Amino acid sequence: MTSEPAIETALDWARQGQRGLEGAVAGLHPDAVPEPSALPGWTRGHVITHVARNADALVNLLTWARTGTETPMYATPDQRNSDIEAGAGRSLAEQLDDLRKSGLRFADAAGAMSPDDWQAVVRNAQGVPMSASTVPWFRVREVWLHLVDLDAGPGVDVIPDDVAVELVRDVAGWMSPKLDRAVSLRPEGHPPVPLGPDGSDSATPTTIAGPASRIAGWLVGRADVSGLRCEGTVPDLPRWL
Repeated sequence: MTSEPAIETALDWARQGQRGLEGAVAGLHPDAVPEPSALPGWTRGHVITHVARNADALVNLLTWARTGTETPMYATPDQRNSDIEAGAGRSLAEQLDDLRKSGLRFADAAGAMSPDDWQAVVRNAQGVPMSASTVPWFRVREVWLHLVDLDAGPGVDVIPDDVAVELVRDVAGWMSPKLDRAVSLRPEGHPPVPLGPDGSDSATPTTIAGPASRIAGWLVGRADVSGLRCEGTVPDLPRWL
């Protein structure tokens, strides 16, 4: 896995994504909230509620890091899903208010962290130890990808180039051990990113080139390879998260 971006950089990306998501939700017609999102089985209300509850879950991790008192993302394994279901049917006004206030709670919790706090070890929802410094990047992924999932206009092209190329590196690092074909990802204006096993023995490695946002969208299952320049056999990808 590649290292996450600098904390302040990630927090700035998270703020940008939060503003974009709030603007998209504010622009919805009230009747659009119970309509399907781009995520199978979820309405737009599910997506909005999930992003809000994710903010609170990450606040729990930052509180854990700052105080030393174990505060898991969710009190029980079922809490995440039950909270999303409980909030999905709310009105647009309630959803937007919750989205805004939960975003502010996350920003306040991040602002209260000291340099030492960011180095504390906490555990993610799967119980895997992680540095608190990873939390801002987790929030970046949530706000930008779920802005796309809202299916309210913005597609993967809305993801800023610097965020998208970091996402390409992150997902490629996670996904590489799961593939048996070497691919060279070529985000425009950035160095190549390897995907899959070491391709040094391959005479004709697959290359996939194009805008970083489109490559990122393909990797995370939000876009197909149309609009990308592909040479060689395009692999089937495992489902990301």
